[in-house]
Amino acid sequence: MQRLRAITTGSIGNLVEWYDWYAYSAAALYFAPVFFPKGDQTAQLLQTAGIFAVGFLARPVGAWIMGRYSDKHGRKNAMVISVALMCFGSLIIAFTPGAAAIGVFAPVILFVARILQGLALGGEYGASATYMSEMAGKTHRGFWSSFNYVTLIGGQLLALVVLITLRYSIGEAAMMEWGWRVPFVIGAILAVVAFWLRRWMEESESFVKAKASGEELGSTKMLFQKFPRETLTVLGLTAGGSLTFYIYTTYMQKFLANTAGFTRDQATELSAATLVCFMLAQPLLGWISDKIGRKPLLLMAFGGGTLITYPVMTTVAQGGSMLMIFFILFGAMMIQGGYTSINAVVKAELYPAYVRSLGVALPYALANAIFGGTAEYVALWFKSAGNESGFYIYTSAIMAFGFLVVLTMPDTRRTSRIQED
Repeated sequence: MQRLRAITTGSIGNLVEWYDWYAYSAAALYFAPVFFPKGDQTAQLLQTAGIFAVGFLARPVGAWIMGRYSDKHGRKNAMVISVALMCFGSLIIAFTPGAAAIGVFAPVILFVARILQGLALGGEYGASATYMSEMAGKTHRGFWSSFNYVTLIGGQLLALVVLITLRYSIGEAAMMEWGWRVPFVIGAILAVVAFWLRRWMEESESFVKAKASGEELGSTKMLFQKFPRETLTVLGLTAGGSLTFYIYTTYMQKFLANTAGFTRDQATELSAATLVCFMLAQPLLGWISDKIGRKPLLLMAFGGGTLITYPVMTTVAQGGSMLMIFFILFGAMMIQGGYTSINAVVKAELYPAYVRSLGVALPYALANAIFGGTAEYVALWFKSAGNESGFYIYTSAIMAFGFLVVLTMPDTRRTSRIQED
């Protein structure tokens, strides 16, 4: 019961943080003209995606600061601080006037808010992924740790549900004028709730033992000197995994509206439907990894991703019925689920407790900033250059590199450095 309570509380806070992060992307179709009034829809989305990518660039800084803090002062304390910072960033976005009122200061303030949210989320991933992996028992560690991505996807789904509800409640005109601000207000309120819940969390036994061990806690130098192979492995896995994840989730909503010819509403509804099924599949895939190991699922994700990205994106770009596109996207996302469902536990199992949060957070955030955070921007750049298929080839190449990384790594279910059951 204590384990279930700890994982549930950690998951709720994680969901709130990811909701706040994804509210930006979900509402971008509506607020892009408010902050960037010049140019066509592609130009406006390109500028909005640029600030989305900047938020990712702040995540390695947050990962380094909060990863070290988590290893030195506890997973719980780090997660409390990160959710408070995310709340502040959401409030800034919610109440910033548009460019028509304050000119260039509008996108500048938006930029600052996304930096704060990037710092918060950079700290959140390492602390929460580590905490949930440590609190899960050895036998079902893949299953329980999969809820890291259940809540990550759940946060994105919640952002889409809020957007859809608002769209049908107040209409598109009101959404464009002021309705897009509401998701950020909701996110700030939810973050306050998560803050108070996290204050009562139990600390993990792994951290308590690491603190008493006499080892140097959260050392950046030690991370790169003693665990270079593990750190490079996390970088390699995250590069392709994050890039593909953000294509099928965050960017796909814009792709469906901007390339495939669907309306904003249809694009949002398709994204929501695929995300629901994708989210529900995560525990199943995590459970499978507890039975057959982590490596087979990773091979499926990266090998399959290499082969299907080009045909999937090409087919979706041509449009068609919503049902057909749904099944194509869900099939592609299930293959990607071989990575998402177990990525947290795989990374946590690579490191000992005294450097685990930093090891999970920092290389993940670096690769995520370079590849995941720029996914939308690079995709829109290829489109604006008239060579959209170049983006599909780029993605396939990054996934092929990830496949090679998986071939060289051990199956962490058998070599896990998480000793506590």
